[in-house]
Amino acid sequence: MNHSVIRFILGYVIGFLGLFLMLPVLIALIYHEPVWLDYSVVALPCLILGIFNSYFKPKKFSFYLKEGFFCTGASWVVLSVIGALPLYISGEIPRYIDALFESVSGFTTTGASILDNVELLSHASLFWRSFTHLVGGMGVLVFLLTVIPLAGGDGSQFNLMKAESPGPSVGKLVPKLKNTAQMLYVIYLGLCALEFILLLFAGMTPFEAINTAIATAGTGGFGIYANSIAGFNVACQWIVAIFMFIFGVNFNFYYYMLFHHAKDAFGMEEVRMYSLLTAISVGIITFNILGTSAGFFDALTKAAFQVTSIQSSTGFSTADFAVWPQTSRCVLVLLMFIGACAGSTGGGIKVSRFVLMGKAVHKELISYIHPRSIRKTRMDGKPVNHETIRSNNVFFGTFMILFFISVFLLSFEDLDFSTVFTSVIATMSNIGPGLSLVGPSANFGFFSDFSKLVLIFDMLAGRLELFPILMLFHPNIWRDLFSKRRCKELKNAGKILKQ
Repeated sequence: MNHSVIRFILGYVIGFLGLFLMLPVLIALIYHEPVWLDYSVVALPCLILGIFNSYFKPKKFSFYLKEGFFCTGASWVVLSVIGALPLYISGEIPRYIDALFESVSGFTTTGASILDNVELLSHASLFWRSFTHLVGGMGVLVFLLTVIPLAGGDGSQFNLMKAESPGPSVGKLVPKLKNTAQMLYVIYLGLCALEFILLLFAGMTPFEAINTAIATAGTGGFGIYANSIAGFNVACQWIVAIFMFIFGVNFNFYYYMLFHHAKDAFGMEEVRMYSLLTAISVGIITFNILGTSAGFFDALTKAAFQVTSIQSSTGFSTADFAVWPQTSRCVLVLLMFIGACAGSTGGGIKVSRFVLMGKAVHKELISYIHPRSIRKTRMDGKPVNHETIRSNNVFFGTFMILFFISVFLLSFEDLDFSTVFTSVIATMSNIGPGLSLVGPSANFGFFSDFSKLVLIFDMLAGRLELFPILMLFHPNIWRDLFSKRRCKELKNAGKILKQ
């Protein structure tokens, strides 16, 4: 493994985390809150380490997918561990395991919380929780590709981006991958800014609007009030619902629309299926909860908000859907598994994977009916190679294995099955709220430390498409990382320092 590249990238991640932590310092100073010191204590060492790291660039920058996956998994662990420190040091979350849960939930854009009353937090901590969604939404390594000159060509950069980007495949929108990453961030931040402006016009204060907009952009769902979005007017709720849907769409769609390729945009099968699922789900739930709502428009508003919130994996709420009729809850749980589009900021298994699986099943049925027929699986009119189909099947299998193992481990809590089942899928799909004891009006604070660690793993695994996190547990990775040659280098370095 290319150790110098791993060190360099992790150093940059820590440096930028220090820069990001200066934002809540600024918020604390604006609102005259003493927690600015707690955030500064963590931010300054990170900044110093990042600056020091930038002077020691690796001589050889090329690396393979193995290094890309390791850097991705390690980066997210480092982000979460350090990002939890201000919450713990300030005393706003007195137990580190709880602060870590909150931090992981923020960076992975899950939105599951252990807090009983979020309104007791300082403005700085409220902003930091929301801002972690913005960082985690598109991905910190994709962000690095946009701002720092990574050598090694598009091959190495592709390995880095593929490891972090959600969905079955990653491609270039423009000739250079760095420009592709920059284009994605322009779209990402542009949509976020548009939502912020619209929420201001709809009646939110600037602090409410910025927190809501960046939490929506990252499809995270951390609210700054205990009732999430329910306390805002209907106009604000519809704006948030529309943007939750927008951020769950594959960003290639917006690129095609911006550059006058509308035919390619509306030809994307995944986007059409995502829209169809949303429309059908909203229709079913609207009529299912009509008897418990104050008229058709109220039912439609609640249904549209919760469907877009769950399917995009945002997790905001305007109603306690845990007490809705069985049919509505069933639809929402199914949407938790499906999730948003690949290439979006949303979580879940992804619509494209279900589309590919459906096509694979159809092809298999045709092969039984016409054994001699030769058919190619196509997506958006283009043939899908066997490797993509294979990796799609492996992902489904791995996801379900981890899901059932997590459900089994949480079963020792001796809680009701609905709580255990939905808490696992809500964290693995980065949704946030589940049903029963982890519904939108509850939190995850009652779980034991062991169960919280299981759910922390699920959040990281779900956000990183399973394999970058699983790779951190493979013994061969650590054997390569601490090989005899590497140990010899460390010993030599130690001797030099002693001299």
